[in-house]
Amino acid sequence: MQPVVQIENLTKEFKGKRAVDDVSFTVQRGEIVAILGPNGAGKSTTMLMMLGLLKPTAGIAKLFQEEPQSRAVHERIGVMLQQVSLMDALKVKELLALFQAYYPKPLSLETLVKLTGMTNGELDKRTEKLSGGQKRRVGFALALAGDPDLLFFDEPTVGMDSTARKQFWLTVKELAEQGKTILFSTHYLQEADDIATRIILFNEGKVIADGSPIEIKRNLLRQSISFKLNETIEKAYLMNMKDVLAVVEDKGRLKLMTENPDSVLRKLFELDLRLEDIAIEKGRLEDAFEQLTVEQEVS
Repeated sequence: MQPVVQIENLTKEFKGKRAVDDVSFTVQRGEIVAILGPNGAGKSTTMLMMLGLLKPTAGIAKLFQEEPQSRAVHERIGVMLQQVSLMDALKVKELLALFQAYYPKPLSLETLVKLTGMTNGELDKRTEKLSGGQKRRVGFALALAGDPDLLFFDEPTVGMDSTARKQFWLTVKELAEQGKTILFSTHYLQEADDIATRIILFNEGKVIADGSPIEIKRNLLRQSISFKLNETIEKAYLMNMKDVLAVVEDKGRLKLMTENPDSVLRKLFELDLRLEDIAIEKGRLEDAFEQLTVEQEVS
């Protein structure tokens, strides 16, 4: 299967400084990929090169095996940037009709309304009268107007309330189930953890991690097993158990730090200890994000 996105040795320099440094990855059909990283990490520059809005200093960025600037690509992608800029003096339904006319097989107005949650009142509003949240919905509808196979979202839920944010991501999952491919950036790491099937983490212009949220957390973070114990046991005994990295006592609970919770939990049950209120904490994406970027800075 040919990749939807193909990035090979992509590099971008500004005044001699590398914003993107020899980046390579591919994206397959139906993936939901979060591109994450601290400010200045190179993620936005990479996305702009994928869209053909910036020319690489070196390397290749192709979509559907074509150059990003080609008409064939433009007819198959949808884009929602962080700053939604709409043409004034047009009603929303007029603007949508204009965008639909750009594509050979656009989605119907009824479908766009259903997918984005717009109301009839919003459709009849002039764009300059829209609130911030309404503009985000219109921006989403414009990105979907051509029934694209590949969607780019840059900080898509900024300014949305919790209800609108939930609806947005439900729609994104539905689109991915239809075989569409989604790339998005966000500073809401919990969104990436909940929604993405894959995370590409940037720092200082390089890709420093690439995998599913579960893989990234499993490979990088210590997990823990915590419980209450209705008998006395020496902490040193627990510490000497295989795969236990540390033992912490806090507010009447024991917490065992480990990279292999299944093995430790199995051993605890074999000891026939009277355990109560057992909890396994698998770590947060925020912790992995911080750990990776700090390690890169140190190295």
